[in-house]
Amino acid sequence: MLELRKVSKMVGNEYHIRPTDLTLQRGSLNVLLGPTLSGKTSLMRLMAGLDKPTGGSIHFDGEDVTGVAVQKRSVAMVYQQFINYPAFTVYENIASPMRIAGKDAATIDREVRKAAELLRLTPYLDRLPLNLSGGQQQRTALARAIVKNAKLVLLDEPLANLDYKLREELREELPKLFAESGAIFVYATTEPAEALLLGGNTAALSEGRITQFDETIKVYRNPADLLTARTFADPPLNTIDLVKSDGSLLLGDRKVMDLPVHLTGIPNGPVTVAFQPHHVFLKPRSGTIALSARTMVSEIAGSESFIHLDYAGSRWVMLEHGIHDIDPDQTIDVHLELRHLMAFDPRTGRSLSGAGHEAE
Repeated sequence: MLELRKVSKMVGNEYHIRPTDLTLQRGSLNVLLGPTLSGKTSLMRLMAGLDKPTGGSIHFDGEDVTGVAVQKRSVAMVYQQFINYPAFTVYENIASPMRIAGKDAATIDREVRKAAELLRLTPYLDRLPLNLSGGQQQRTALARAIVKNAKLVLLDEPLANLDYKLREELREELPKLFAESGAIFVYATTEPAEALLLGGNTAALSEGRITQFDETIKVYRNPADLLTARTFADPPLNTIDLVKSDGSLLLGDRKVMDLPVHLTGIPNGPVTVAFQPHHVFLKPRSGTIALSARTMVSEIAGSESFIHLDYAGSRWVMLEHGIHDIDPDQTIDVHLELRHLMAFDPRTGRSLSGAGHEAE
């Protein structure tokens, strides 16, 4: 078990990590989700022992390891920017942690070839890293982390340089592999979709602070605050400031909609209503209401379209499957799925939705 107790990191007068409590269990997959500069890498470096915290302490299986150097810990770390030994072949790069650990030749050969097969590296075992593509070099670094059999495995956006097909395969295989080893597995990403695919637990980060830590699906479905909901939205979260009055949501004096059933417990008064871009549609479906919005621009990205809208001064994005090239400055009906609406206190940002909120 890895415990961070009030751990903080300051550089000059600036917090890189604000005082943080976090407990990670053996055999668990834990995602650090947040935008660039949210503190993911800083937090991982503290966990690894590469940096020493300004305040607080770090414990592993009950032992205080705050001042213990990374070389004396059972840690494997892989960065987005791969690091390999340039004078070693792929085989020797993968084998290096086992050789340092004094493993016998037969064990080394078996584990190297097993990891190479998983990561599609078998044809390249005799090559030097400089003769590999960037993706192959990254896979070599991943294979070295796998065979190290460390108790703590830290992966900092490790799949960013790989092709789509291999990235999808490894998102499935890596969590199972490390879970079977009993290691604590920590995976940093900027992509909400990647966090959902990996599953496990997610810590949402913003400006050096963990805003929520729980099972990944729970953080997504029931964010504790607006900041967490925004962290878990790509494209950006859609919001609008309304007023709850008894059974209605109002914009000024105009009724926008009847209050959805799962929001009936929120108090009367101002409320920020939020929803994901894929919970608003061009065509009606069960459980939706129609709202008139003005189109701004359409972006076609392969098999998906991002349609930017203006609804009463609020800028929204609708994510629709298929190609939808809609002219700007058109007034169209869009269809909002009520059961996925979230409600937040506009002053504090805290969730008003409660456990009844549901999303997918």
